[in-house]
Amino acid sequence: MSSRSDLVLGARRELGTVALVAGLCGFYASALLVASDILRVNSRAAGDISAVGVVLGVVSSVFIAVAVYVAAVVIVNGVDTVIAGRLRQIALLRLLGADARSLRRSVVRGTTVVASTGVAVGVLTGVLAGDVTRVVLVARDRLPDGDYPWFPLLALPAALVVALAAAGAAWVGSRAVLRATPAQALSTASVPAPDSPRTSRLRRVVTAALVGSGALILVGAAALGEAANAVGFLVAALGAMVSGTGVLVGARLVVPRLVSVSSRLLGTDPPSKVAARNAVRDPGRTTRSTMGLVIGVTLVTTFAAGFAALRTAAGTWDQTAAQAAQTDDILRNISVIMICLVVVSSAIAAVGFVSTMSLGVIQRTREIGLLRALGFTSRQVRTMITKESVALSATAVTFGIGLGLFYGALGAQSLVGFQTDGFVWGVPGLVLAAIAAAGVLLVLAASWVPSSRAVAIAPVDALRAD
Repeated sequence: MSSRSDLVLGARRELGTVALVAGLCGFYASALLVASDILRVNSRAAGDISAVGVVLGVVSSVFIAVAVYVAAVVIVNGVDTVIAGRLRQIALLRLLGADARSLRRSVVRGTTVVASTGVAVGVLTGVLAGDVTRVVLVARDRLPDGDYPWFPLLALPAALVVALAAAGAAWVGSRAVLRATPAQALSTASVPAPDSPRTSRLRRVVTAALVGSGALILVGAAALGEAANAVGFLVAALGAMVSGTGVLVGARLVVPRLVSVSSRLLGTDPPSKVAARNAVRDPGRTTRSTMGLVIGVTLVTTFAAGFAALRTAAGTWDQTAAQAAQTDDILRNISVIMICLVVVSSAIAAVGFVSTMSLGVIQRTREIGLLRALGFTSRQVRTMITKESVALSATAVTFGIGLGLFYGALGAQSLVGFQTDGFVWGVPGLVLAAIAAAGVLLVLAASWVPSSRAVAIAPVDALRAD
């Protein structure tokens, strides 16, 4: 089984992103559950277990669900990218008599094994880190001594959920295996065929249905907020996930066009022109490279904008000066904690972006060798790859910020709409500046390693690469 998956996926190191993403997700889930147990024990000692227990359960579930969702998207893109670069090898296996469905099952098995190993390591590391932190805080009298559990029982179901999500994501990401025909083994084509008209129509219909229904759910969440219903926040989270899934499904229809617009700002020199062409040449690769990062930026912006809106709304409430200052401090502190929690999900998305860029460059080794044979210098190759990364990341950051501001405002409305007149927007300037700075660092990380690897290969050797 493992040998067959190796034939389809190549070296297991190409699935390193899957292991890392699953590990980060497991670490995040276990650390969050340890933190929830600590707060629950403290609240029990203080005699308040009802409200705090419910709130902690809801918050933990939402954040873990978000992390699993992001991880699944990244794994889909990662598996899809690996397979897209090995279509000719898969087609050769088909020519030799391999069944497409059995090849796909082997991909799912291989990916699930890698993801399960990663999530197991991540869960154990997260629990250990949480326990060590708790012991240190108790020793320093920052936390009261209590009957803290050493291993959260919900960590095992969380690990299982991540592994199952990885299996499902591998199944979705490996759909290209079914489209590989034996005839492709005899051709030089390595780019997946574009969607058929029927598939494009179906994509448009599903996108419209998901985005439309998600928008209706978000409107309903805002209405629940106006009616002071505590379920409004959960409904808003559901609406964001449904509409966000619609954006993901329809991303291939929109993202390449947005990237094309960004590419026009790169310049007119030869490296810029080649970068602009490469950024949109394969719409599937463009979408895979971009959407994980869009989700990460959207998450951070959503929480930052939501709490900025809450702080703005709180300023209009009927409070004394002392109460207003206390409320603002509480919201600010909760905002910092929530953003720190969601940054882990954004880090998962960033790992996916860097990995997809790296795999894309590796899969274009022959093309880069041809450019160097035609006179491109090593510096021009680096510039080309960097500017391609700039076009993709700039599009992702801009798109994600727009979605995040929208979702953040609706989330705030679902929580405190009954206490506020009108609709309050929040624009977290400091967080947006940090996102922009992180985007620059991400561009460097996503372009430096693959470009260094690309220019290290001699043009003659690169031209011989398959």
